Amino acid sequence: MKHGLLALAACVAGHTHAVAGDAAARLEQSAVSASPLPPPPPNPTNRVADDPAAARLGHTLFFDPLLSANGKFSCTTCHDPARCFTDGKPVAEGLKIGTINTPTVLGAAHQRWLFHDGRADTLWSQALHPLEDDAEMGSARTDVIRYLAGNPDLATDYTAVFGSLPDLSDTDRFPRGARPGTPQWAGMSADDQKQVTKAFVNLGKAIEAYERLLEPGESPFDRWVTSIRRGQRDDTLMSEAALRGFTLFTGEVGCGRCHFGPMISDLEFHDLALPPREPSATPLPGRAAGYDILRGSEFRADGPWSDAPTSTRARRAAAARIGPEHWGSVRTPSLRNVARTAPYMHSGQFETLGDVLAFYNTLDLQVRRHHHAEAVLQPLNLTTEQLADLEAFLRSLSGKPSPQSLSQPPQSNGTAAPQSPE
Repeated sequence: MKHGLLALAACVAGHTHAVAGDAAARLEQSAVSASPLPPPPPNPTNRVADDPAAARLGHTLFFDPLLSANGKFSCTTCHDPARCFTDGKPVAEGLKIGTINTPTVLGAAHQRWLFHDGRADTLWSQALHPLEDDAEMGSARTDVIRYLAGNPDLATDYTAVFGSLPDLSDTDRFPRGARPGTPQWAGMSADDQKQVTKAFVNLGKAIEAYERLLEPGESPFDRWVTSIRRGQRDDTLMSEAALRGFTLFTGEVGCGRCHFGPMISDLEFHDLALPPREPSATPLPGRAAGYDILRGSEFRADGPWSDAPTSTRARRAAAARIGPEHWGSVRTPSLRNVARTAPYMHSGQFETLGDVLAFYNTLDLQVRRHHHAEAVLQPLNLTTEQLADLEAFLRSLSGKPSPQSLSQPPQSNGTAAPQSPE
């Protein structure tokens, strides 16, 4: 009898050890699937996407406020390198106060869709929207190209990559403030419109070449995963709380249903039925509106300005479809550098990571009455200690973007970076 009990105890102990081993293996498998972040996927719709000269031009344009209507707003107004290429505000502020929180540009080259609602399908297309948006930079493509041609350094850099700029000196033929939807644009010939738009698109493609270099940087989580990949798992590279939080994240909590892979995002759209930031505001339609904008855009990956309109990327854009269930859905954000990109959610509804986790912990249905919520989303019902562990893991995903030179205004041709006028 004694020997039988000992044998049973040994069997149970062996089974427990095996279960623990399986759990550890699953945890490590989840970890290695999320790190490291590989180089950005190629974008054949932009032939200069990986051209260093195009990236240098794009770097200059990204920091240049003189591309805006009043000379005061650049891409860095909303995508401030010092704030992880966000602005730290609930919603973006340019010429007007917007309705959408500014997402980081770090790692944006890995995204399938751009903007919270997916209204753009390439980085070069995304870069063009703010230039002519009345709430952001409020410029017009004739003015942008005329400014470029009048700046010797910019004109030289542009010509080196794309060839000569169109001559827009005749303002009767190329009126100021001309962009689609304006009387000035309607009065231009189709050929002149094409000349201007081609040069305008090239600016977006140069900015994409720069943005493709902006990566999130190696985080403590990445260093921990590297130790696993080397067969020498070193748990001292993460805090104990962060390790417990990762176990929750990939296990019973279920965050990994939407947040997985190297970007820690499924890169698609979901509806959390979040209340608007202001109770009186109308909930935003999200993907439902973004899809319509995308379909109507001349700058689609499968459109006339794409360098590869039949590529895989272009076919994906052409095949995209939505249904009623997409109303209110927004793109799943990457969680890389999430601790540095507050406020959170598409309209900046939450100030801290703790606020975000508190929302998921309860999913107060009283504030979710505006539109349907995905059935997969259920309250977490975690303890205070578990929420702290989950937050510790999220904080372990922050890295230092590199190289630092890309976070500074360029100093090209020995001249100072452009400054806003007084």
